[in-house]
Order: sequence, then structure tokens, then C-alpha cells
Amino acid sequence: MNLARLRNVIVGDAQADRVVPPSGFTAQLTLFVSGAMAFLAVFALALSLASGRLADRWAEELARAATLRINAPAEQRVAQTEAAMTILEQTPGVASARALSREEQAALLTPWFGTKLPLDTLPIPQLIEVIEGDPGYDDAGLRLRLQAEVPGAVLDDHTRWRAPLVDAAQALRRLAWVSILLIGGATAAMITLAANAALAANAQVIEVLRLVGALDTYIAQAFIRRFTLRALFGAGVGMMLGMLGVWLMPEATREGGFLTGLGFQGLSWLLPLCIPLLGALVAFAATTRAANKRLGDLA
Repeated sequence: MNLARLRNVIVGDAQADRVVPPSGFTAQLTLFVSGAMAFLAVFALALSLASGRLADRWAEELARAATLRINAPAEQRVAQTEAAMTILEQTPGVASARALSREEQAALLTPWFGTKLPLDTLPIPQLIEVIEGDPGYDDAGLRLRLQAEVPGAVLDDHTRWRAPLVDAAQALRRLAWVSILLIGGATAAMITLAANAALAANAQVIEVLRLVGALDTYIAQAFIRRFTLRALFGAGVGMMLGMLGVWLMPEATREGGFLTGLGFQGLSWLLPLCIPLLGALVAFAATTRAANKRLGDLA
């Protein structure tokens, strides 16, 4: 879209604007579709950003953390735990190691077994939280030493959990972007139908304008401007409603998990402001194509 056509869309022509009916089915359809699609685009954008943050958080948290599990008889558990702690303290690349208390282990099991779990009567292994430093430790070497000195120790670096979780979050992010593209395509299709309906309804007016010397570019510009402004206004309203809905959602918390993080943070609140402009560009392109094709058929 060059500067001259952009100026024509913004400034317009009062006489040419009368070619397009200011109200009716096409106006209502354009406003509704633009508003509804902008509303959905805000939530799709929020989902994409939240998925990206979730993938980064999972990758960062799980990449540096590991769990050492001591599977030993009750009478040997304390001794093996102390031996494992000694090995971890001597291992280069281990930033910290901490044996979880009985209360902490009970809290981990509470969501599955409830609060009345009899830990004293169950063979629950001792868990040790291991935080990797920078640079990290030798995974294979640490496993060999633990196997030799602490027979009941099993090191879990969360690799089998981290990769699927990050992949799932990234897939959800891609799905959100695909949804935004589909929203744009559906908007273009509906506005094209509305523009074609308006052009068909005004076929006789177009013929009269041609008889008095109006050029096709002059006629097309009237339709393009009207539908572009309608899409801009409708998308603006839909965007504001969508941002209000996102703002009313609960804030992100670790306890709430992913569903409480579907929002914008910081400067990302400015991103939805691009949606009305993109909607107007989609309407401009769709109406331009429809007008040129319809006027060519009527020639």
C-alpha cells in the first residue's frame, strides 16, 4: 500500500463515500467479524506468550535440578543418606545438595494420597535435591561413584520429564500462532464476502458513476476506505474487550500453574495494539482484491 493510497483511505472523499451504504447487513457483518476475530486474536496471542514463558521456565528449572533417591532398608537409610551427601559435597559442579525433610516428602505425596498418609509404616525412599552449578557435574562419573559407595542411590536428572514438557509447551505456542493465522484468514474471507455483497448490491450505482465519468479506481477507493475503517473500528472494540478479559484473569502463581499465567506481562501489553492495525490491513487487502475483481466483471 503506497502513501497516496494510504492517504486516500485515511482522508477519503465525502462524495465517493456515499457509494457504500453506511449501514445494513454488510456494515454489521464487517463490524461483528472484525470485533470477534480481534477478541479471539488477543487470547491466542496471550496463549502464545504464556506458552513461551512456560517452556522457558520448565527448561530453566528442570535443567539445573536433579533428584537423588535413596532406596535402602530403614536401618541403612540414614547411613546411606549421609554417604550420598558426602559424595555430592565432594563432586565438582554440584552447587548444592539438600536432603528433604519428612514433612517436605509428605507434602509431595499429599496431592495423590491425602494428608493422612502413614509415612512411618511405608517404605518411602529418602529424596535429596541436587542443584547443578556452572559448569555442571560429570553425570556418568557421579553415577558410577554412587553405585560403588551407595548401592541404594538412584540419580534422576529429570531428562525424561523435561524434554516432553518443553516440547508440549512449544507445540502449544505454535498452535496459538497457527490460530492467529487462521483468524486472519477467516477475517479476510468474511470481509471479502461482505465487500462482494456490497458491490453486487450497488451494481446499478456503479454503472451510473461510470456513465458520468467516474474511474474504477475512484469507485473502488470508496469501498476500500469504508470497509477498512469498519474493520479498524470493530477490531479496536474487540481488542479492548479481549484485553479486559485477559486482565481479569488470575495472576500467574506457581501454585496455580499454567492456567493462571494466561496474560501479558510488562511491555507485552502493547502487542495487542497491533491487532486493529493488522485487521485494517487485512480488510484493505481483501476489499481491494474483491473490488478490483468485481469491477472487472462488471466492465
